[in-house]
Amino acid sequence: MAEQVAAMCEQLIKAVNVMMDAETSQIYRLEALKFCEEFKETSSLCVPCGLQLADKAQPAVVRHFGLQILEHVIKFRWNNMQQQEKVQLKECAMQLLSNGTRTILEEESHIKDALSRIIVEMIKREWPQNWPDMLTEMEALTSQGEAQTELVMLILLRLAEDVITFQTLPSQRRRDIQHMLTQKMENIFTFMIAILHINIEDYRKQVSVARAHCRVAVATLNTLAGYIDWVSLVHITFRNCHLLEMLCLLLSEPELQLEAAECLLIAMSRKGKLDERKPFMLLFDDVAIHYILSAAQSADGLVVERRYIFLKRLCQVLCAMSVQLCSLVGSDVEVEIPANLSKYMEAILAFTTHSSQFLKSTTLPTWGALFRHETLSKDAVVVEMATKYLRVSMTNLVKGGFPSRDDNPSCEYSRVDFDSDEDFNSFFNSFRAQQGVVLRSACRIVPLEAFQIAAEWLQYQIASPVDAGDVTCKSKTAEGLCSLLSPSVVQWDAMTVFMECVVSQILKNLEEEVMNMELLQAVLNYDSKDPLILSCVLTNVSALFPFAIHRPQLIPQVLYKLFKAITFEVNQENKVPRTRAVKNVRRHASSSIIKICRDYPQFILPCFDMFYNHVKKLFSSEASLTHMEKFSLMEALVLISNQFKDFAKQKAFIDELMASVVADWTSDEMRHALWDPVAFLSFVGADQVVTESQSTDTDTVGLNRGRLCFCLYAMLAVVKRAHWPADLEEAKAGGFVVGYSPAGAPIYRNPCAAQFHVLLPNLLALIRTHHSLFMPENMSRLSETFSRAHEVMDAEKNVVLGLSQHSLDIYVSPVYRSSLERMQGFFTSVYENCFQILGNAGLSLQQEFYTIERLAEGIAGSAFVSLDHVVRLFLRQLVLSCPQEYYESLLCPLLGPLFAYMMQRLNVRWQVINQRTSINNALNSDICDPHEITLGLPNSVVEISMGLVVYILYMQFHLDSGTSLTTKAFVLAVKTISSACGNLLPEAVSWFYTSVLRGLQVHGQHEVCNSTLCQLAMLIYENLRPRYIELRTVMTQIPNISADALDQYDKRLMDPKAQKLGEKKRKDQFKKLIAGTVGKALCQQFRKEVHIRNLPSLFKKPKPDKDLVQSSEALGLAALFSPEHDAL
Repeated sequence: MAEQVAAMCEQLIKAVNVMMDAETSQIYRLEALKFCEEFKETSSLCVPCGLQLADKAQPAVVRHFGLQILEHVIKFRWNNMQQQEKVQLKECAMQLLSNGTRTILEEESHIKDALSRIIVEMIKREWPQNWPDMLTEMEALTSQGEAQTELVMLILLRLAEDVITFQTLPSQRRRDIQHMLTQKMENIFTFMIAILHINIEDYRKQVSVARAHCRVAVATLNTLAGYIDWVSLVHITFRNCHLLEMLCLLLSEPELQLEAAECLLIAMSRKGKLDERKPFMLLFDDVAIHYILSAAQSADGLVVERRYIFLKRLCQVLCAMSVQLCSLVGSDVEVEIPANLSKYMEAILAFTTHSSQFLKSTTLPTWGALFRHETLSKDAVVVEMATKYLRVSMTNLVKGGFPSRDDNPSCEYSRVDFDSDEDFNSFFNSFRAQQGVVLRSACRIVPLEAFQIAAEWLQYQIASPVDAGDVTCKSKTAEGLCSLLSPSVVQWDAMTVFMECVVSQILKNLEEEVMNMELLQAVLNYDSKDPLILSCVLTNVSALFPFAIHRPQLIPQVLYKLFKAITFEVNQENKVPRTRAVKNVRRHASSSIIKICRDYPQFILPCFDMFYNHVKKLFSSEASLTHMEKFSLMEALVLISNQFKDFAKQKAFIDELMASVVADWTSDEMRHALWDPVAFLSFVGADQVVTESQSTDTDTVGLNRGRLCFCLYAMLAVVKRAHWPADLEEAKAGGFVVGYSPAGAPIYRNPCAAQFHVLLPNLLALIRTHHSLFMPENMSRLSETFSRAHEVMDAEKNVVLGLSQHSLDIYVSPVYRSSLERMQGFFTSVYENCFQILGNAGLSLQQEFYTIERLAEGIAGSAFVSLDHVVRLFLRQLVLSCPQEYYESLLCPLLGPLFAYMMQRLNVRWQVINQRTSINNALNSDICDPHEITLGLPNSVVEISMGLVVYILYMQFHLDSGTSLTTKAFVLAVKTISSACGNLLPEAVSWFYTSVLRGLQVHGQHEVCNSTLCQLAMLIYENLRPRYIELRTVMTQIPNISADALDQYDKRLMDPKAQKLGEKKRKDQFKKLIAGTVGKALCQQFRKEVHIRNLPSLFKKPKPDKDLVQSSEALGLAALFSPEHDAL
C-alpha cells in the first residue's frame, strides 16, 4: 500500500510540474491535466496521496494540489464514505491545521485558503449534528500559535460566506448551520474580539514576532467584516459598543487602519430598528470622534495606494455615520444632537477640502442630508458650517486636476481614479451638478451670507485682469484669448455656477432692499472680447435679471447687452469660420433673450417697440446673423406679443412679422421646388459636384438652403409660441374665445392660425417630397459629392456609440464643415423641423388645426407616405392633443394603416431573426400563423393589438435576458388582452402560453426574469384557463409537475365556491407547479453536482406518545357541561 501511494505520488508530482511549467507544450499539458483529473475521479488512493502531497516538505504547488485532492474527496465522495473513513480524514485535516503548515509569515496564502476550504467543506456536511465540538476544537487550535489562529479565522470567514453570503448549501443544511451560528454568536464574537485584543497588544509591544501578530489581527478584522454585515445588532453594540470603540482606536494604526475602517463602514451601514441603532451614536463621543477626526485631518500627503483606499473607506464611514445621525435625531427614539457635532463636521470638511476630487464628491450626499434635515439644519453648528461649506465650494467648483497635467495637487490623485482626461471631465460635470444641489440647500440656511459671498466673488472676477495662463493654456488661434484651461476661464466658470445656484434660492428669501442692483450694473458694464469669459458674463446677466424687475430702467441695458452678444465676433475683418466658442456666445445670447421673454414677458412688454425696432435694424443691416439667431429673435417677439391680450393686435403683428416668410414660402419658385423631387434636389444643390476649394458662402444653392431653413424655423417659432391668454376672462375680453364645446370647454382661436393655413400645403408637399428622395430614381440623382447625404452624420454616430467627447481645445478652433456635412445637416434639420411644426400645430391651434378640410388625407399623403420614417414625437403630439370628436375622422384613417404596417414589418424582421438564430429555427415549426391566430377577431383589434402581442411573446424566449425583461410591461396588459381575445383559436392560446414557458426555460435562472415571467404565466393561465382546457395539456407536459397539485390548483380556479387563497400563496403554488420549466444557466450546465445530505434536525421536538383522549387525568371539560351547571 505504501509503495503504491509513493509511486502514485511521484507520478502526480511529475504531472503537476508539467502542467505548471511554462515551457510545456499544450498537448503534454492537456495529457497531464487529464491524468490528474482521472486520478481524482477514480482512484482509491486519493486520501493517502493527498495527505502525502500536502506535506509541508513539498513545494507549494504540489502541496496545493494535494489539498485540492482532499477537497475533491470531501465534496464528491463524502456521502459514500464509511464513518470511520470520515473520522480519519477529519483527524488528518485537523493535524494539518496543527502542524501541517509553516510559520504564519512564511506560508503561502493560497495554501492557507485551500486548507481552510477543506475544513469548511466538512463543517458544511457534519456540523452541528455530527461534530458538536467544532467551535471548541477551533478555539483550542488558536493556542498553538499565530499560524493556527489565522487559519481558524479563515475557516470562520469562509463558513460565513458560504452559508450567508453566497448560500451554496441546500436550504435545510443552511438553516441548521445558520441557526447554530446565531445561537453561538455571542461566544463567537467574544472569542474573535479577545483574539483581536491580544494580538493588537502584542503587536504594539513591538516584540520579535510583531509582524505575525499583525497578520493575525488583519485576519481577525477580515473575519469580523464577514459577520458584522448580518449578525444581530446586539452583538455589534454589546458592552457599550466595545467593538466599535476598538475599531476607532485602530484607525491610528497604519497596518490595521484599512481593515478597521472597512469593519466600521459595514457596521455603520446596517439598517434595522431605530432603537437598536441608537448605540451607534457612541461614535460621536469624545474618544471615537477624536481618532476619526485625527485620521481625517491627516488625510492629505503622498499618494500611496493602501493609504488612499483607507481614506476612501474612512470618508464612507463618516458618510454612513451621517445616515445614522439623520435617522435617529428627530425620531421617536429621542436622540439628542451630539455634543461633538462640530468635530464630526470638521472631519467631513477635511475630506471636502482634500486634494482628491473623488473624496470631495463622496462627501456631497452627507452635506445635502445635513442641510435638508428638519432638526439638524437649524442647529447653530450646522448653520455655521453651511457658511464654511459655501467658502469651500468656491474652490471645489473650479475645474482642475486633469490626469494629463501637473498644475494642481488633484492631478496625482486623478491619475489613480481616472483613465483619461475625458473620464475626468465626465466625472467633474456630474460632480459639479451634485455640488449645485447641495449649494442650493446651504443657501436656504444662510441666504444672506451666500449672496454676499457670491457678490464678492463676482466683483473680484470683474476687477481682476484676464489671465490666459501659460503656453499650455492659451488659445492656439488668437493672440491673448483664453482656452478652457486658462486660469481666468476656470475661475469665471466656477463663479458663474455658484452665482446661478445662489440666486435661484435667495430670491425667495431676501427682501428687495437687500438686492444689490449695483452688482447687475457692474456685470452690464463689464466688457470682454474673450468668448469663453463673455459666455460666463451672459449667464450672470440671466441669473441676475430678476433684480432688474425692481429697477425697470435696467431692462433696456440688459437687452442691449444681449443684442450686442448676438452679433459678437472676435475679429470683424477675418472671414474664417467662427470658432465654437464664438458660436456658443451667440447661441447663449439668443437663448437668454428667449428665456427672459418667456419667464418675464410682462416686464419686457414696455420695451417691445424698442425691441422690435432693434430686431428690424439687425435684419436689414449687414450683420451676419445666422438663421437660428434670426428665428430666436422672432420667437422672443412672439412671446412678448402674447402679452398684448388682444387678438386683432397680436394677429396684425404676426402678419407683419411673417410677411416676408409667407411671401417667400408661397412663391412660385419655392412651390416648384417643394412639389417636385427633381426640382428640389436641384434647388438645394444635391445634384451638383462640389469641390472643397469652391466658395460656399455666396453660392446660389447655399442661399436657397438658407431660405428654406429660415422659413421653417420662423414657422416653428410662431406656431410653437403664439398663444392666447391663460386666464379665461382675459381671453374673452381679447377676442380669443369663439365658442364652447359640448362639454362646456372654451374653444380658442390662435392669432397665427390664418397664416398657418396658408403655409400648410407647401409644408405637406415638402414632407412628401422629402420622403420621395429615398426612392431609387431620386437616390441616383445625388451627385458623387452628396451620395452619402442621407446617411447618419459622424457626430451622431459617435453619440450613439457613446464615444468620448472632443478634446478640451475644440472651443478655440474654427469649425470647418465639409459640403457633405452641411448637406447632411440641412436634410436632418428640414426633416425634423417639418414634423416639429406639424406636432406643435395640433397642440397650439387645437380646433383650428383639426378642423382643416381634408387634413387626414393631407397628412396621409405626406407624413405617412413612407411608414418607415414616421417620427414618433410628431405622432405622439398629434394623438394626445386631438379632441375626442375627431378620432374617427382623423386618427383612425391614419393609425389603422400604420398598425397594419407595423405588424407586417415585425413579421418580416422576425423571419430574418429566425433564419439567423438556431433556437428560433428549432421553434419555427411550432409557431402559429398570425392570421390563423386572429381568425374571428374584428379587424380593428387585429391591426392594433396582435402585432404587439406576437412581437412581445417572441421576445419571451429571445436569447438576450435583458430583452426578455423588457416585456415586463406586458404583464400589465395581459388581462386587457385576454378579455379582448375571447375568440382565439385553441392553438393560438397554447402557443401564447408555451412562449412564456419557453422564456422561463431560457431565462428562468435569473431571479428578476423568473419573477416577471412567472407572474406573466400565472396571469395568462388564470385568465384563459376557464375558457381553454388546452392550457392544462400544456401544463401536464412540464417536467416533474405534480398532477395532484395541478388538480388542486385548477379546482380552486374553476370552482366559484372554492376557498380563494391570497395572491402570495397563489403565486407560490403556481411557481412550484411550473418549476420544472426553469432551465440551468449555461455556466451551470456542465458543472459537476455537489450533493450535501441533510442531517436529522436538532431542533424538532418529538411528538408525545401519550393518548390524551384515553388519559385518566381530569381535564375539567366534562365538569363544565355536567347537569349541576344547567342552571347557568
